[in-house]
Order: sequence, then structure tokens, then C-alpha cells
Amino acid sequence: MTTAPAKRMLNKVPQITAVFWTIKILTTGMGEALADYFDHAFEPILVVALSGVVLAFALWFQLRADRFIAWRYWSAVAMVSVFGTLAADAVHVMLGVPYWASSIGFLAGILLIFIWWHRAEGSTSIDTITTARRELFYWAIVMGTFALGTAAGDMTAMNFEWGFLASGIIFSVAFVIPLVAGWVSRARSGVGAGTVFAFWVAYVITRPLGASYADWLALPGARGGLGWGTLPVSLAMIVAIVIFVTLNRRGAKA
Repeated sequence: MTTAPAKRMLNKVPQITAVFWTIKILTTGMGEALADYFDHAFEPILVVALSGVVLAFALWFQLRADRFIAWRYWSAVAMVSVFGTLAADAVHVMLGVPYWASSIGFLAGILLIFIWWHRAEGSTSIDTITTARRELFYWAIVMGTFALGTAAGDMTAMNFEWGFLASGIIFSVAFVIPLVAGWVSRARSGVGAGTVFAFWVAYVITRPLGASYADWLALPGARGGLGWGTLPVSLAMIVAIVIFVTLNRRGAKA
């Protein structure tokens, strides 16, 4: 990445509000359910390849914008969710990598990107995604967190045998803890390292949180779910995402 002065633009990430977290959790659940549907309805390798192409287009479209545009941003997040789920599942199913090993691997990759981002920009805060380089760092982290969350969620539900509903409840509690810690840190000293760290911890947890509830709703009773079906659940979540995105259209900071 070049060290030349970067062109400034309006912040490309929405404000962190209740609507933001709602959409984020919905996209994780949608990605889990839709990826499971595609995996069983079509050839997995073909699905991974095609979803990768759609993701690349969605990210290209997002990167071309010079400010936050809700439908571009959330379309990219939704495709990251689908592709990240498919990629993480492929690592386990096709390559035989255990969930604990892939979780450690994805975590190590995320930490390396964070270190690189901080050394290059001096901060990993999403309040200042105002240059192309920062946005590239941001999306690299986003893709890593989706893959990590998928592997971690499957590990707790299957390897630890917590089940999908219990996993969802545990991850809900784990999600609230860094949010409260970040709120306290912001109230005391404004945006600092503690606030940024709390945000990213909560962000990672949204992936297994949403996926656990989506699996619980969609999968059959024999697997610990309610049996509503992966396609109906994913479509219902897509509708909910569209509704909430309309509330998020004014969610960016200049």
C-alpha cells in the first residue's frame, strides 16, 4: 500500500446505532441460512465460485462510492456474509480442517491485519474510514470476522454440543458485554483504544450469534432446530434487512 497522501472522502461506514447492530445480526443469520440452502441445492464448489464473483462486484461497487450509501454498503456486507460462510464451511468440509484449527487460523489472520492497519494508520477506528486505504483495511477485517465467526459458531454448536439455541443465548450475552464496556469507556474518555477494541469484539460475536439463531430457526428438529427451512428463513431475513436498511440511509458521519 502506498504511503502517498490519500484522497479524503466522507466516512464510508454508518454510525453505530441499534439499527446498525440489528442489520448486522440479520445479515449474519441470512448468510448462514442462504449459504446452507445453496450448499444443498447446488454444487458447493460452483456456489463458492459464483458467490465470490458476486462479492467482488459488490465490493467494487461499494469502493467506487465517495460516501456512505446504505444499499451499497449493506449489499457488500450481505455478500461477505454469504461468501464467508461458504468459505469457512469449505475449509472444514472439503479440506477436513477442524473448526478449532480454522478458528485459530482466521483469528491469527485478523490480528495480523489489525496490526498492519494500526501501523499504517495509527488507529483501527471505524469513525475515520475516509480514505481508500482505510476502507480496504476495513473490508479485509470484515471478511476475516465473518469467516472466524462461522468457524467459532459451528465449533460451539457441534464440537462443544451446546446446540443452536443455547449457543445463540450464550453469544447474545457475550455480545452485550463489550457493548456495555465500550459505552462506559466512551462515556468516561471519548473514543479511545478501549472503545475501538470493544466494538470489534462485539462485531466478531455478531457472526456466531446471528448464525446460531438462523440455524435454530431453519434446521430440522433432529438437528436441534425448529424446521422452518433454510430458504424461508433466509428470505424472511432479507425482507427484514431491506426494511431496516431504509432506516439506516442517514446513518453516516461526515
